[in-house]
Amino acid sequence: MKSSPIIVALDFPSKNLALELVEKLEPSRCRLKVGKEIFTREGPQLVEELQKRGFDVFLDLKYHDIPNTVAAACRAAADLGVWMVNVHALGGEAMMEKAAEALAGYEKRPMLIAVTILTSMGGEDLIKIGLSESPEANVLNLAALAENSGADGVVCSPKEVTALRAARTAEFQLVTPGIRPEWAAKGDQNRITTPAQAINMGSNYLVIGRPITAADDPMEALGLIEQELSR
Repeated sequence: MKSSPIIVALDFPSKNLALELVEKLEPSRCRLKVGKEIFTREGPQLVEELQKRGFDVFLDLKYHDIPNTVAAACRAAADLGVWMVNVHALGGEAMMEKAAEALAGYEKRPMLIAVTILTSMGGEDLIKIGLSESPEANVLNLAALAENSGADGVVCSPKEVTALRAARTAEFQLVTPGIRPEWAAKGDQNRITTPAQAINMGSNYLVIGRPITAADDPMEALGLIEQELSR
């Protein structure tokens, strides 16, 4: 298995734009994340094309439905050959258990990752849907439920990495978006974590988008991130 912790987010509206970037990347030095927009437009064929080019694919569709439906979707993802697939932890224990059971028999089993609380949601948003505790407390509770239900890890913001690493087992995987290299523009992000900071806190994988995808030379940008991580 590749050792790189970098997952490049293919947040593009079309296959052509995504492949234009992918042609500039090396599969031995990163993995790729395929999300809802481009998957809805381009379908499984895009995933198959990326895998033919040697890339591991994180299928970021955040399944959240009744247990049998999610289990069937996870099997479809495994049949497609993806490296990682995710579900919503708010779907509950039975749903995550069914998802884990659905993947258990595969020789090349995708990693099962749970999304806890969306980073777009603050305390007031959670109260409106009946979750009275803080975002971090809810993340910790849902991560515990996810691990006990058979998930391999969670997607989490940099703010929760330290607490999760202390609370969960060493094998529990933390996938962290919201990463900005030292040299990258902050844009509209106020609280950002560099790749090195996230890894040092305990992240296993870093989802990085614009610093690589919008760079004039994506491989140069990837190289700079690798240098940052190797210090």
